[in-house]
Amino acid sequence: MAKPSVSREAFRGLFAFYATKAHHDHNSIAEGRLLKLFGSSEHIPDGLLELWSSRTELIGSEAVGNIVSPLAHQILDGGAQYNHASDFLHRLLRELDRLEH
Repeated sequence: MAKPSVSREAFRGLFAFYATKAHHDHNSIAEGRLLKLFGSSEHIPDGLLELWSSRTELIGSEAVGNIVSPLAHQILDGGAQYNHASDFLHRLLRELDRLEH
């Protein structure tokens, strides 16, 4: 299986970045949710990361950022909760599919 162009560590970094923001804002609930996703992202299936990589290459980093940021902020403000990082990634992929069509 080919190595995804977006590494697992880079994807995990997304959760670490937003968890740091939540910590800075003294939002321990959001920080805990994001750290849970950070930990569970170690177990995202490789095929899902490969799918993410191929989709992000197609639409470009700016469009991806326009999707990721609002979804991550939904976690910060309590508007969304995910049990596992792969659930969040599936949501991102659905949003990317919507953007492509």
